[in-house]
Amino acid sequence: MPFSLTDAQFRLARALGLSRRAWSSLRTRGWQQTWQRVVLRLQRALRRAPAEATPLWRPGPSADDALPVLPDPGTVPDASIVIPVHNHLAHTLECLRALAAAPPEAACEVIVVDDGSSDDTAAVLTRIPGLRYHRHAHNGGFIAACNTGASLARGEVLVFLNNDTVPQPGWLDALLSTLRELPRAGIVGAQLVYPDGRLQEAGGVVFRDGQAWNYGRFDSPDDPRYGYLRDADYVSGAALAIPRALFDEVGGFDTRYAPAYYEDTDLAFAVRVAGRRVLYQPAARVLHDEGTSAGTDPSSGMKAAQVRNREVFARHRATQLAAFPAPGELPTAATLHRGQRRILIIDESTPRPDHDSGSLRLVALMRMLLDEGAHVAFVPADGRHGGHYTRQLQAIGVETWSEPWTGGMAPWLRRHAGRFDVAMLSRHFVAAPLLPLLRRHAPGLRILFDSVDLHYLRERRAAELANDPAMLAIARRTRARELAVVAAADATLVVSASERELLASDAPGARVELLSNLHRLAPRSTPWEQRHGVVFVGGFHHPPNVDAMRWFLAEVWPRVRARAPALDFHCIGSDPPADLAAQHGRDGVQVHGHVADITPWMDGCRVAVAPLRFGAGVKGKINLSMAHGQPVVATTVAAEGMHLQHDQDVLLADDADTFAAAVLRAHGDAAAWSRLAAGGRANVERHFSIDAARATVRRLFLATG
Repeated sequence: MPFSLTDAQFRLARALGLSRRAWSSLRTRGWQQTWQRVVLRLQRALRRAPAEATPLWRPGPSADDALPVLPDPGTVPDASIVIPVHNHLAHTLECLRALAAAPPEAACEVIVVDDGSSDDTAAVLTRIPGLRYHRHAHNGGFIAACNTGASLARGEVLVFLNNDTVPQPGWLDALLSTLRELPRAGIVGAQLVYPDGRLQEAGGVVFRDGQAWNYGRFDSPDDPRYGYLRDADYVSGAALAIPRALFDEVGGFDTRYAPAYYEDTDLAFAVRVAGRRVLYQPAARVLHDEGTSAGTDPSSGMKAAQVRNREVFARHRATQLAAFPAPGELPTAATLHRGQRRILIIDESTPRPDHDSGSLRLVALMRMLLDEGAHVAFVPADGRHGGHYTRQLQAIGVETWSEPWTGGMAPWLRRHAGRFDVAMLSRHFVAAPLLPLLRRHAPGLRILFDSVDLHYLRERRAAELANDPAMLAIARRTRARELAVVAAADATLVVSASERELLASDAPGARVELLSNLHRLAPRSTPWEQRHGVVFVGGFHHPPNVDAMRWFLAEVWPRVRARAPALDFHCIGSDPPADLAAQHGRDGVQVHGHVADITPWMDGCRVAVAPLRFGAGVKGKINLSMAHGQPVVATTVAAEGMHLQHDQDVLLADDADTFAAAVLRAHGDAAAWSRLAAGGRANVERHFSIDAARATVRRLFLATG
C-alpha cells in the first residue's frame, strides 16, 4: 500500500507532540534538567541498540587426537542428553566438544546411542571421559535409537539432540527453566539455525492434511516474529526437552513412524492430548547442519520416509487435525495464534519495571493477559530496542518489536493492525497520532486508551503549586488533547476512582473503566524489630518526585533527624538531579540512584515515605511498600484514589511538622507499625491485586462483541 495522507498526518502529529512535550518540560523542569533528560535518553538509545546479528558460537580448534572431557553429573543428573548417531564421527565430536566447552548450569549426563555405525565412531567415543556410550548391533533408525537412549537415562528430563548440531551457550538451561517455570509445559524446543546464520526453524506449523512447515525458514533468527516464547504445533526432534515421566506416559516416540520422520510431530500431539503444552524457546539456540545424516532429497533414502509418514500421521491424528488450518498460504503470526484473543499494546517506550510504577503495571497486565490465554504483542512508539527489557518481555511470551524490523510505526500498523482484536494505547501523546491509523487499517478493532495518569490533572496541579500562568496554559492545552483521545477511543482506562469521577464531569459521554496498579503480595513480611530506616522510591524523570524529595530533604528530614539523629534515609530512583545527588552522605541521607532489585530496602527499611505535593494517578511506590508489609507516611495528594484511611493503613500529613512526627511515630511505635503494616497489605489485596483486576481485564480485553 502506498504512503497515504493518514501516514503523513501521523508523522506530523508525532512531531508536534514531541515539540509540545519539550516545551512543557522546559517550563516544569528548567533547561538544565530538560537537557540532562535528553542526554540520558540518547545514551540509553545507544546502549540498547541491538547488534546487527547474533554471532554463532563454535568450540575452539583442538588437536585432531584431542577428545572432549564431559563433566560428571553424579548419580542423579537433572537432565539426560540423548544423542543418536550413525556414522559422521566428525559432526558427533564437534557436538560433544560444544557440550564440554560450554557446559550448562544444570547437572546433565550425555548418552550417545550408536545406531550401528560403520566408521570409527565406536573406537573413538568409548575413550571419551564422562560419556555414556551404547551401541546397537544393527542400524534400526532414529526412533529406535532415541527410545533406547530414553530407557538408559537417569535424569528427570530427557533432551534429544542430533549429532549434527552445535548447541549455543545457555541453550539447555533455557529449555530446562521453561519446563520448570511454565505451568503445563510438556515439550520445549530450541530455535534451529543453519551454519550460515539463517533461521532453520522457529517451531513448526501443521496443516489439516498433515503437512508440516518449518516456521521462519531462511529468515533472520533475530526477527521479532521468531524471538518470543510461544506455543507451537510441534518442535523438531533435533533439539527438544521433555520430562522423562511424560515421555514414558505417552509411549515415547511412536514406532509406527520407524525408521524416522513425523515422530516428533506426533509426540507433540500426544503431549497435548495429555493436557500439556508444546513450546518454542528462542533463547535456546542450536546450530543444526540439517540433512547430514539423512540427506535432503525426499525421493530417496531415509528422506523418502518423510513423504510416506505424512500420510500415516494424517490418518492417525485425523480427529485433531480437523481443527488445524487448511494448506495453502504460507503461515503467518495470525496462523500461529489462531483461536487466541490477540492484543496489541503500544506505549512510548519499552517498559522498565524496575524503574517506574507505570512499567510495573504494564508488565503485570501483559503477564495477566498471557495467563488468560491471550496473545500479546508490544510495540514501542519510539522504535528502540530495550536491551534486556525487550528480552524479558520476549521471555514471558510477548511478541516484542523494535527497529529496524518495524520499519516505522505507520508502515508496521498498515501491515499488522488487522490481525489483532484489541489495541491498547498508553499515554495521550502516543495515542493521538495512532488512533486514525488504527481506524483506517483495522476498522473492527477495539481501541482502549490507557491514560496511565491524567496528564492534564498533574500539569494543572504543578502550575497551581508554582503559581505559573504559562504552565497553567500548557495544562489547558493538554486537557483538550487528552479529552479528544478519550472521546475517540472505545474505552478509557484510569488508575483511580477519583480520576474516573473527574472524567465523568469532563468527558460525560465517554466509557471510562478503572484498571489500577497490579501487585502481588510479598510471600512474607519482615517484622518490626528486624527493620530500620526510612526509604523513598521513585524515578526522577518524573517532576512530582523531584519536587517531593527537595521538599522532604529541606523541610521534613531535618526535623526527623533533630529527634532521631541515628536514623538513616534511603533515596532510590533513577537519574536524580545533581542537587539531590549532592545530599548523599549528609545527615544520614543515602542517594542510591537506580538499583536493579529494591527488595532489600522493601524488606529492610521500617517506613516508606511518599511526600508528593502534586501529581495524578495511583502511586505505585505506595502499593509496592504496602505489598511488602512496609507502612507508608504520605501526603493527601500521594494517597489520592487509593482507598486509604489515616491511622488504619497509612499515616497522612501535608505540612513538614506533621509529616516528620508521623515518620517518627511509624518508625518508633511497634504497635502502630504492626497495625499499619497489616492494613496496607489488606488494602493492596483488596484493591490493587491481580485478582481484584481480573473481571475488568476479562471484560475489556477478552470478551467478544
